[in-house]
Amino acid sequence: MPELNVNPTRMELTRLKKQLQTATRGHKLLKDKQDELMRQFILLIRKNDQLRKEVEAKLQEAMRQLMLADAAINENFIEELFMLPASEVSLDVLEKNIMSVKVPVMNFDYDDDLLSSPLEYGYLNSNAELDTVIDDFTAILPKLLELTEIEKTCQLMSTEIEKTRRRVNALEYMTIPQLEQTIYRIRMKLEENERSEITRLIKIKNMNQ
Repeated sequence: MPELNVNPTRMELTRLKKQLQTATRGHKLLKDKQDELMRQFILLIRKNDQLRKEVEAKLQEAMRQLMLADAAINENFIEELFMLPASEVSLDVLEKNIMSVKVPVMNFDYDDDLLSSPLEYGYLNSNAELDTVIDDFTAILPKLLELTEIEKTCQLMSTEIEKTRRRVNALEYMTIPQLEQTIYRIRMKLEENERSEITRLIKIKNMNQ
């Protein structure tokens, strides 16, 4: 580990000691932050995996029903059924702070009767499978939004964890050892100079006796 290029003086020694205290304190704070980020990240990953399996299962079932409906109904009729939106849906994206990481908070807003009566369309060209598809896709919208929010949060937290890990390692394996080694060298040099000065004073005293 290369030492810092500083003069071996008491002033530099005092300055480096303060730097070492700051670096040590910063390392502890960053390590605590890294541990807490990892704890929350693991919880989110578990929640994300569970929610993703749930959403994928529901989407697969909805797509299966859609294939059945498509086989029984003319494709042009299905396009006509969904040509115009039956309800207005809005999305507000806010932010919250998790350990200095700004993560999204998504508010999904729709008509109160969307889930109970999702779409209005004629039943002349419809069938039971298509009705099921409409219900399934409408019910899964909030889960999809929640999954999007969690996955984006995991992505941002993962980036912050990696950034914090690099800073922790830089302090632990580079900055702090470098300061400690330089402080040790200056102490040794000052003690050596002090011993040399004492020896010189003794010699001068003996010469004057």
